[in-house]
Amino acid sequence: MATRGQAREAVVQLMYAYGSGNSGIVKFVDEILEEKKIKNQQREFALGLFNGILEHLEEIDLRITHQLKNWDFSRIGDMERAILRLGAYEIIFSDTDKAVAINEALEIAKIFGNDNSTRFINGILDGVSKNLKIKLQDIQEALKDNK
Repeated sequence: MATRGQAREAVVQLMYAYGSGNSGIVKFVDEILEEKKIKNQQREFALGLFNGILEHLEEIDLRITHQLKNWDFSRIGDMERAILRLGAYEIIFSDTDKAVAINEALEIAKIFGNDNSTRFINGILDGVSKNLKIKLQDIQEALKDNK
């Protein structure tokens, strides 16, 4: 039986494919989860994460972008972006403890990223967590002013 960690890894891989331009991956999520032996409760958990990320993608990306200093969102690697999106989704929209969400994202970064990825992801997700009270409209205004 798959663990929640394995379900998160599968979601990151799906988001990696999606973020790399393969938006058609959405049609094959069930088959991919089945292939990775993500079943029952963990399947529902993974589907909830994946669909939730897609549903809230604009806000997630804005909150990530808000944390970037002297860096452009488009320059984030596809894998790092996928991990950030998962972590930010869990921080913003789920009942998962924020520290647990960050730690889970860092564990995935250790598998799929490098040392720099882990530090980068930790800093961004920590900032997302600390700035949850900032209204989305204020973030949008701040990002407009910085352009």
